[in-house]
Parts: sequence; structure tokens; C-alpha cells
Amino acid sequence: MLKRKSLLGFLLGVLLLILSACGGQDSASPSTSSDSSGSDGKRTVVVGGLYDITGGTGDVGTPYAEGEKAYFEYLEMKGGVEGLNLKLIGKDYAYQIPEAQKLYQELRDKEKAVAILGWGTGDTEALRQQVASDQLPFISASYSENLKNIKESPYNFLTAASYSDQGRAILKWIVENHEGDNPPTLALLYNDTAFGRSPIEDIKAYAKEVGVEVVDEQVIDVQATEAQSQLLNMEKKNPDYAIIQQTWGATSTILRDAKTLGIDTQFIGLNWAAGEGIIDIVGADVAEGYMGILSHAFPYEDMPGMAEIKEYLDAKGKTIDDINQKFVQGWVAAKIMVEAIKIAAEKYPDGDLTGPQIREGLESIQNLDLGGLAANVSFAPDNHAGTEKTRLGIVKNGKWEPITDYFSHND
Repeated sequence: MLKRKSLLGFLLGVLLLILSACGGQDSASPSTSSDSSGSDGKRTVVVGGLYDITGGTGDVGTPYAEGEKAYFEYLEMKGGVEGLNLKLIGKDYAYQIPEAQKLYQELRDKEKAVAILGWGTGDTEALRQQVASDQLPFISASYSENLKNIKESPYNFLTAASYSDQGRAILKWIVENHEGDNPPTLALLYNDTAFGRSPIEDIKAYAKEVGVEVVDEQVIDVQATEAQSQLLNMEKKNPDYAIIQQTWGATSTILRDAKTLGIDTQFIGLNWAAGEGIIDIVGADVAEGYMGILSHAFPYEDMPGMAEIKEYLDAKGKTIDDINQKFVQGWVAAKIMVEAIKIAAEKYPDGDLTGPQIREGLESIQNLDLGGLAANVSFAPDNHAGTEKTRLGIVKNGKWEPITDYFSHND
């Protein structure tokens, strides 16, 4: 009997402890809001991240995501932002639009994110109405021209020249540098995704405007390992130039097969088709002479903005050899978002920071100096395209070298 009473008392005690713990959790629930003040008095601000690590564009998506995460780690290493507890919570959606939509909802509802760092064109465009309804500022790695439309994309911001502006810049360079008596001819090589198709009609329209004849288009899968049939079709039109809208994998396939077939067209990639990964995959001999959009700096360029990245790498026991241009690209996107959050926090020192307030912060950014890591950006309530400027570069002796400063087709 004594043992039974002891056991009953013990079980009642455990039950009381459980009820007490549950009651404590309920009473503390306001502090679990992602943008509420914590016990340290700082306001917590959660930024959600949508990454492609394992999907069709993971070749460039992985270092980009690493750059975003590294910038938040760097801020924490430096003592953070005064009065704020910044968190980046990222999820891999593997370049699948339904998965991106699902994870976006998790970031919004579960993680209480008040801003998003996104990735692809298809998912960014699919989410823009939801983003506008939720009033969550969204900086994507997509530079689709469609995202410039304020009425349709009031919470989307572009932090580099759009794909269409990149294409226009290439056409401007072609017109100014083409040799020969005949007008330059052009082919377009792209994949059948929202990303691949994004700049094509704009490039064709601008080419007609400036006197460049588009003689061929070839669709090549974003994960293509063979492109000889498309390149043989292109060769029949003998274009002087071919603009590539791909990521590293398919671009490398194009360059390798063009070398095999002896095609002497000048290939020029938009920004995701340029970078160190091309040389790593195909080798310096095949990559030699390939041109591309250099929207962001390479780690080995002597830019003032690299000082922070080097400081971060030193603290991690790494060097610039451990990162690439796409890492820098992600770092810059995160830096711009944080700048907007800092502006919003200063303007609204009390209460939770909200998406509309961070949007105001972004729209307040004027000529933000990125230390040469990218073209300076400016936004306004009626303009969410940070810049039209970009650079062109060429692979020379196994290394990318800029051949222009930052410029726009409107310059």
C-alpha cells in the first residue's frame, strides 16, 4: 500500500510538472515571434532563404547560398547590428517551383520571416503575387526583366542588371567592336525554363533596333551533357556571336562540343553562364577566349569590398581560393538586404520590424557603394531595379579578366 501511494504521488508530481511546463510555454509564446524583442532586449529579424543546392542550377546555386549565409555569419562575428538579432533561415527547394512555394509558406508562417532572399526565375515569378499580398520584401538571384514591373511585383527588388539589360549591354559591345563590312549576326542558346526564356524576346527586339541580325535560336536543356545536334544546326547559319543563357553545366557542354566541332563563333554568356566553374569543368584550353557578363567581382580582384570577405575567410581558416564569384554574388545580395533592414530599424526604433518597413528601407537606398563587388545600386518607390550596369570579361590564360568597366546599354 505504501508503495502504491508513493507511486501515485510520483505520477501526480510528474503531471503537475508537465502542466506547469505547458503553461509556461503558452505564457512565453509572444517572444517566439521572429521579430519580437528577446531577453537581451534586441529585436529579432528573420530573413528567409530559398536555395537551390541539389537541383538543376545547384552548380551556381550552392556557392551563391554559401555567400548569403557567410555574410550573416560575418555580421555575427563582428558583434551583429546594434539593437537587432538577425537570423537567416534557408531551405533547399531543389529548383522545384511547388517545393519553393511550400517552403516559402513555412518561412512565412513557422519561421516568421519578414523578408526573403530567393533564387530562381520560375519560382520568384510564381511567388510574386503571394509575396505582394504578404508584404515581404524579396531579393532574388533571378534578374528577370518581368520583376521590374512595380505593379505586378511591388515587393521584388533586382540587385544587378536584368538578364535583358545584360543582353542589351552585350549587343552594344558587339555593335561598337564588330569588325568587317557586314552587319553582325547572332544566335541565342538557352534552356526551356522561365530563367532561360526570360531575356530572349528583349534581346531580339534590341538586336533589331541596333542592327544585329538574329539568325538562329537553339534550346538546350539546363542539365545537358550533349549539345552537338543543336550546335550543328546553329553552324548552318554561321553566326558571328552566340549569347548563352544557362548555368555552368550546360554552358560547359556547349563550349566543349563547339570545340570538338571546330565552331569558331564567339560565345558570350550572361552572368550565370560565366565564372570560374566554366574553366574548372572544361579546362583552360577550351575556355580560352570565351566571353561573359561579369556582374560581380572575382575574389582575386583587388576591390575594397573584398576586405570584409577576406576577414571572414581568415576567421574560418580559409582563403579566397576557397570561394568563387557566385559566393561574392550571394554575399552582395545579403549585404543589400541587411542595409535595408538597418535603415528600417533606425527609422522605426520601436516595435517589431515589418515587411513594409523593410521595403521602405530598400526604397531609401541611393547609390549604395558595394566596394567594387558589384555595380552600386539605387532604389526608389517607383523603381526596384537597382542598376542597369554590368561588365564584360574574357577568359585569358586560364583566368577571367574584365574587358570593360561597369556600363549600361544606355551609356
